[in-house]
Amino acid sequence: MITYSVAQVEALTGIKAHTLRIWERRYNFLTPERTATNIRFYSDAQLKQLLNFGILVRNGYRVSKLSKMTDEEIYDAVTKVLADPTSETGDEMKGLTLSMLEMNEEDFDNIFERQVIRKGFLRTITEVIYPFLQYVGVLWTTNKAMVAQEHFISHLIRQKLISAIERLHIPAGDAPAIVLFLLEGEEHEIGLLLASFMAKERGWKVYYLGQGVPLVNIKKVIDIAEPSLVMSMFVTPKVSKINNFINGILEGNEVPFLISGSAENLAAIDEHERLLKVSSPQEFECHLARIQEEYES
Repeated sequence: MITYSVAQVEALTGIKAHTLRIWERRYNFLTPERTATNIRFYSDAQLKQLLNFGILVRNGYRVSKLSKMTDEEIYDAVTKVLADPTSETGDEMKGLTLSMLEMNEEDFDNIFERQVIRKGFLRTITEVIYPFLQYVGVLWTTNKAMVAQEHFISHLIRQKLISAIERLHIPAGDAPAIVLFLLEGEEHEIGLLLASFMAKERGWKVYYLGQGVPLVNIKKVIDIAEPSLVMSMFVTPKVSKINNFINGILEGNEVPFLISGSAENLAAIDEHERLLKVSSPQEFECHLARIQEEYES
């Protein structure tokens, strides 16, 4: 059985530990288990229930009423709140968390499409999906989400990005080019797909190589494509391996190299005059705009 500490429940639901203790005393719907040393913990089912309660309480529902509602009534109420145009992004992220935990594609799709209508595709990815992935990182880094759940939600997001990329026009032949790839052993592709969408939407030619590309192949593509930029992302490989790889990419050409990834990796990577570290989609957009302006001048 998957279990969660008070701190983890507080981080994921937004419900303070003090409030949880009050609810436990006043209502019988929430009775946490305790370890042999009397430390409280919550089950997977309780986390899902608290995610729902947190959304509804923030939108005017009283806990005394919620504790008497059926699961179906709770679900309908949450769906109604999330469908409201004024619902907050934080509630949307908690709804996405529920769709991941329950592996519910329909709920994920409903939330995603509502956000696209409100914000547009790019803002939905950068303002909702990216923060959501960071938000649920506490689940993945503490092994609280099954690998299958992580793969399930990542696949749905990946599908959305690929579909959006396919709908974009093919850039002109004289457009600036960018080569996008992941180092062998790196599997986190969503950020790279977002970069592909952003570049192509701005009119760049995109050479998307994907995952597990050997260094020798990347250098050949650089020779063929003559890009204005190359870009990669590093989340899982060791920094020493990343530095060796970066040096190999930079050798023998003058192309600027954009890198993104975990803050720890970025801070530890060696500096180089052609190496540009990117910490957000907005920063990537700025680099695209600057280099595109130089290319067209």
